[in-house]
Amino acid sequence: MHLAQLNVAHMLAPLDTPQLADFVANLEPVNALSDVAPGFVWRLKGGDLPTDTVKHDYGDELLINFSVWESRETLWNFVYRSPHLPVMKRRREWFARAAVPYTVMWWIPEGHVPTLEEGMGRLGLLRAQGPGPEAFTFKEFYEPDGTLAPA
Repeated sequence: MHLAQLNVAHMLAPLDTPQLADFVANLEPVNALSDVAPGFVWRLKGGDLPTDTVKHDYGDELLINFSVWESRETLWNFVYRSPHLPVMKRRREWFARAAVPYTVMWWIPEGHVPTLEEGMGRLGLLRAQGPGPEAFTFKEFYEPDGTLAPA
């Protein structure tokens, strides 16, 4: 099994504004870093340019990141133990605080490429029912067999 993850963020301004300039400048280096990170499998890309964001019908202000990893550990290491972390720590400069879950994970069979609709559905499930084997977070993480991982 592989671990799918989706996170969404509501931008404080359009991507082409000075307020988000540093974020946009970091897109290419962070995406390039993820693409070669140990355990990385796949990510949804927005277009041909490294700075292209995912195109979708969920609102212009919503930025989406969607990827697949070999394991919890490989995703954790990319998010929290790589040059991605300093960029993530600056998220409040660019994105609104979320009152609802904004990131979700779930297990998929190796080789399955999840759709954006599937990911948004999992996020909706997490928001409606809380963490469970079908939609969870790092804080309340479920193993592929459906059991809650120890804290």
